[in-house]
Parts: sequence; C-alpha cells; structure tokens
Amino acid sequence: MDADKLINDYIDRTSPKMMVILPLIVLLFSLGILAFHAYTSPENLPLKLGMEFTGGTVVTINTDETPQQLLNEFSDFPIVNVREAQEYGNRKLLQFSTMDDARQKRLNQIIDQKYSGADIKHVGEIFGRALQQETVRLVLLSFLLMAIIVFVFFRTFVPSTAVILSAFSDIVFAAAMMDVVGMRLSMGTVAALLMLIGYSVDTDMLLTTRLLKRTGELKMKIREAMKTGLTMTLTTLAALVVMFAVSTGAYIIVPSFSRIDIVSDISTVLIFGLIADILNTWMLNTGILRLYLERRGEKV
Repeated sequence: MDADKLINDYIDRTSPKMMVILPLIVLLFSLGILAFHAYTSPENLPLKLGMEFTGGTVVTINTDETPQQLLNEFSDFPIVNVREAQEYGNRKLLQFSTMDDARQKRLNQIIDQKYSGADIKHVGEIFGRALQQETVRLVLLSFLLMAIIVFVFFRTFVPSTAVILSAFSDIVFAAAMMDVVGMRLSMGTVAALLMLIGYSVDTDMLLTTRLLKRTGELKMKIREAMKTGLTMTLTTLAALVVMFAVSTGAYIIVPSFSRIDIVSDISTVLIFGLIADILNTWMLNTGILRLYLERRGEKV
C-alpha cells in the first residue's frame, strides 16, 4: 500500500484525542514494569545493574566446557553470566558479582589450579557505587538541559511540554524493555539512553517546528513532517537492525567474528527507543499539538 495514502488516512481519520490514547497506555504500562521490578528486586532499583555499577569479577579462561557446564561448575559462587569469546577460539568469559574475601580467594585458587593462562579482573564495589551516582547525575543533567533548551527555543508551555513528555516516554519504554529481555544497565546501555534523548528530541523538534513556524493548513504541515521524520527514523532503524545482527549473531555464520556486547547493547536499546519514538512523536506529540493549535484557531 502507498505510504502517502497511509499517512493521509491516518491524519484524516484519527482525531487528536485518539492519537494520544495508545502512547499514554504504553507509557503507563512501561512505568508499571519499572515499578514492579523496583518493588521485587533486592536493590529496589527499576533496572538490573551491570558489573560496572555493582562491582565484581570477570574471568577469561581457555576451555572446551560449555557455558552451561561452567555455570554448574561454579554454582557455589555468585556467577552472573558465561559467554563464549569467539575471537579467542575456546576461551570463555565468566562474570561474578561481588563476594567476600574468603570466597574470592577460593575462586582465584580454583581458576589458577584448573585453567592455565586465565585472566582475572576485579571491579571494586566502592568504584561501582560511585559510578552509579555519576551515571544518575549525568542522565538527569542531560534531560534537564534538554528541557531548558526546548523551553527557551519555543517559549510556549504546551508544545515544549509535549516534546519533553515524548522524549521521557521513549526512555521509559526502552528501559522497561530492558527489564523484559533481561538486559542490565551497563556503560553501553547508558550511552544508548543518552543518545536516545538526543534522537527523541530531534524528531519532536522537527514536528513542532514545522507546525509552529510554517504557514499553511495544519494537516498538510503534519503530512510533510511525518514524511520527513518517518524516513529518518525508519532509515536509522534499518541501520540499527543490521548493527544488532552483526554484533550479536554474525559469529554463527562467520566463526572468525565475535559477539560485540557493547555494540549489541547499544543497538538493542536504540531499537526499542526508536520504536517508541514513532508512537510518541507521531501520535502523542502530534495529538497534543493538534489539540493545542486547533483550539487556537489554526486552519485544519
């Protein structure tokens, strides 16, 4: 079906109030997921924290054992994850959460005795907690500065609030999906969430600028903004899907390739965020702006 016809039918047949219903339901559902995880997790946090934020031990060993065999072998220790490091042949990466000195010493002895050439790296719990605090401050500061810039640029409460609400909804949805698929908050996912703030605001600014600054019929301006914005978003999504496929599963086809965790994490979070951005920009933000401009007497 023709894309222009789909856009025209959507704009002509969907009322502003109907536009905002689905994104708001998704936002409430996402907040519910985060709240449930915070309530049920031992740390009372909405997201699982990666080793960078909690501290722990990463061990790299050379073995023919499968990840499941290694999980069983080290079940007496707080093992979090085991994965293959394809670029090193039979090498495996084992990740452990923090443990007391006695258990840590015993783990080191087992590793040294059984696996020659093993590499053991530690991340201190104090460093992890400090990094948690810095990360929270960084994300909040980024969002605050974004909100200030939006308000300064538009100088109007409703359009500025719609932009900020849409960006917030994108981030909340991406974070909720991280919980659903079992992803942990790592340096890669934090970077993705920060990138998502910028991308979300970019598409919302495109829409808001077109509607507030340009002349013409309201529906025509929405059509033109949607054509440009959806082309941008879908093109980026296609690139991210390829990036995810290559970083996550290319080694299955090409054994010399390896799984690149940080790229996989970034692409996954951005895919979730951009899917949400389609809803929040072209339904939530568009519906709010239509209501606002129609009540101001804008020609539909």
